[in-house]
Amino acid sequence: MAGDYVLAIDQGTTGTTVLIFDHAGALVGRAYSEFTQHYPRPGWVEHDADEIWRVSMRVVGEALGDAQISARQLAAIGITNQRETAVMWDRNTGEPVHNAIVWQDRRGAALCTELSEAGNDGMVRDKTGLTIDAYFSGSKIAWMLDNVEGLRERAERGEIAFGTIDSWMVYKLTGGHAHVTDYSNASRTLLYNIYNLEWDRDLLNLFRVPDEILPEVRPSSYVYGNTDPGAFFQAEVPVAAVIGDQQAALFGEAAYTKGLAKNTYGTGSFALMNTGPEPMKSEGDLLTTIAWGIGDEPVEYALEGAIFITGAAVQWLRDGLGIIKNAAETEELARSVDSNDDVYFVPALVGLGAPHWEPYARGTIVGLTRGTTKAHLARAALESMAYQTKDVVDAMEKDSGIKLPGFRADGGAAANGWLMQFQADILGVPVEVPEITETTALGSAYLAGLATGFWDDRDELAAKWKLANRYEPQMSDEERNRLHGRWKEAVERSKSWAREAVESPLG
Repeated sequence: MAGDYVLAIDQGTTGTTVLIFDHAGALVGRAYSEFTQHYPRPGWVEHDADEIWRVSMRVVGEALGDAQISARQLAAIGITNQRETAVMWDRNTGEPVHNAIVWQDRRGAALCTELSEAGNDGMVRDKTGLTIDAYFSGSKIAWMLDNVEGLRERAERGEIAFGTIDSWMVYKLTGGHAHVTDYSNASRTLLYNIYNLEWDRDLLNLFRVPDEILPEVRPSSYVYGNTDPGAFFQAEVPVAAVIGDQQAALFGEAAYTKGLAKNTYGTGSFALMNTGPEPMKSEGDLLTTIAWGIGDEPVEYALEGAIFITGAAVQWLRDGLGIIKNAAETEELARSVDSNDDVYFVPALVGLGAPHWEPYARGTIVGLTRGTTKAHLARAALESMAYQTKDVVDAMEKDSGIKLPGFRADGGAAANGWLMQFQADILGVPVEVPEITETTALGSAYLAGLATGFWDDRDELAAKWKLANRYEPQMSDEERNRLHGRWKEAVERSKSWAREAVESPLG
């Protein structure tokens, strides 16, 4: 085993984080940088894939510097990524042919509505475990093929590669030698059969996607290739894990047993429950998704509730309204008022995800009076994270028949003590926050370490999980039901607002 450290690249929606871990699982190096968000039209969100690559490599260099090590001391690299975001590039030049279309982007909503109304929902859910929604990659690929001049013809000639962000990163790291993805990311495209573990001809035909553009699908813990020394700090290091960020967080939380669940609070929030090697089909508008695959072991599955906007609502308070300077202010503001004064913020800024799946919902604030202050808006933004999580957990418990004994929380907002207490109150179960809350990076590091023998097995990894804070519920059932009931009324008021404004699929 060469190398004493594992490096994890966590390529998120608004920035890239790089963490470096030693064999004890201790964090020894860290760096982070945001990158540009592009909003060319209402409901559209794009990233410059080249910028993501440049920022990621700069952050890798800063993390190596923080750890005071060289790239040659790395045993492996793990990648975890914003899922569903679609990138297409020229196989010959390696240049993107269009900005990456981000998972939040809604330009495919009309196409998805058309496919749904044509009666395809059952077939798609039976093959993918997903609902037909613009959140996933399929409609984004279709839009690029139909709207970038000459792209469909070039794709059919085999000149174009498609990938989610993980594929793009592996392609760049290996100097263009590997065009691959893993089970977890493939399962988020609306094109992959999660039961047969293959790109599905019916789904490709439905979205008119040529199979010539697709990456090879491999396990999440697997040596995909080595870095090109010219692209990666003069070092040849195994790229040994690829996994979608939410599945990575489930793995980093050591949720290796059926029934264990977590929520990651990031730009959006994603609650996942491990359901083991047998997929569990949802009756409550959750997603059945592949959790991970490790080497030759059978893949494992999860139930997922995808919440599109949580942390991004706080970013909007900062960048859109300018009423806070940083996210940390929200905790003090929320504590400064005794109640929400019946003010609710439904952050449907890009529609609503699970369990509503309402692409035409839009952000809504209700209950405003002359006495409403920025403290009430900050509190309402934090409360919305907890309410949306409860909506998903209620559906998860109904689908699985498992009553959650507790809930593990990670991501940036897990550092907000007021929110974590309110989350425990609204769920009515304890919320546990680990010492390392950046579990997406940790999960990909663990998987990379398993693939290279840096760590032996999951038992060794589970022993590394350490509790930082445990929040016990303190709210009465009556108050919990009253608050959540008012939240559900607010959600209904947000629905269908943008239906008339959405353009055609070719708009």
